[in-house]
Amino acid sequence: MKTTWIERQLMRDFEAEGTDVYRLWTIADGWVERLGRDVLVSFKNQAARERLTTEYFLWAEAMGFNAQRMFERFLPKRNQERQTPKLILGDSNIGSRSVVMERGLRFEIDFSGGYSVGLFIDQRENRSFVRKSAPKQMLNCFAYTCSFSLAAAVAGANTVSVDLSQKSLERGRANFALNDLPATGHHFIADDVFEVLPRLSRQDQKFDLIVLDPPTFSRSHRGKTFQVESDFEGLLMAALEVADRDCRILLSTNCTALNQRALEVMARFCLKASRRASSFHSEPRPVEFPPDSGASTIWLTLR
Repeated sequence: MKTTWIERQLMRDFEAEGTDVYRLWTIADGWVERLGRDVLVSFKNQAARERLTTEYFLWAEAMGFNAQRMFERFLPKRNQERQTPKLILGDSNIGSRSVVMERGLRFEIDFSGGYSVGLFIDQRENRSFVRKSAPKQMLNCFAYTCSFSLAAAVAGANTVSVDLSQKSLERGRANFALNDLPATGHHFIADDVFEVLPRLSRQDQKFDLIVLDPPTFSRSHRGKTFQVESDFEGLLMAALEVADRDCRILLSTNCTALNQRALEVMARFCLKASRRASSFHSEPRPVEFPPDSGASTIWLTLR
C-alpha cells in the first residue's frame, strides 16, 4: 500500500479545480482526510491512531498546512459500535456543520450527524462521471445526503432520491439549496428502496441513470433487514425493471466480500435473467487513494 502523504502539487491541483475535500494519507489501519478547513483522522486501533496523528503534525508543519480543527473517528468491525467523530483539537464553540467543495459543487458536512459526516470522498470520480453523462432522469437508491443526485441535477437531470432516513434526505435538500438548485423536478422519498422500486415500475417510470450504493447492512422501519451480500442481486433485478434501454447503472459497495469482479459476476447473472445486455467499465479511484482502498464499484451501460 502507498504510504506517502499527499504531494503539494496535487493539493494545488485540487485547489485549482475547486476541491478542498480529499484524502491526505492512507495506511493499512486508517487514514487522514481533509474536509475543507478541518481534518478527520480515522483509525482501526490505537497504534494507527498514534501513528496517523503524530505524522500528521510533522507533515502539516513541513507543508505549512493549518487546519481549523481536528476530529478523530474509530473504525469498528461492527456497525453497532460506530460512533460520531470526536473533536480533539480546535475551538469547540465552532458549529459542527461546515461546507466543503468538490469540483465546484458545495456539500454540507456535519461532524455531529453520525458516524459518516455526509460525503464519501472515494466516490469523487463516479460523481464526475454522472455529471459527464448528463442524464435526463436519474434514480438514486440509498441516497444518503444525495451527492450523486446533486451531480446529476447540475447537469440538468430530474432526480429521484430514495433513502430510509428522512434526516439524510433533508441534508440532501440542503445540498441542493447550497448549489442554488430549485426543488422543481427533484423528489426525495423517505421509504424502503424495495418498496419504492416496484411502485415506480407500476407507474411505468424509466431512468437513464441509476445509482445502487447500498450500506452493508440496514433495517427498515418495518423491521425488514438488508444485507448486501445476499440482497444486492435482488436490488439490481428490481432496478432493471425501471432502467431505460441505454441506462447506466452504478453498482457500489464497501463490503470486503464483494470486490469488483464479484459485482460483475452478479451483474451478468441478473442481466441474463432479465434478458438484458450491457457493457462494463470502472472509473478510476481518486488519484490520492491507494489501489486497494475505497469502495468497489462498476458501471453497467445497458444496450
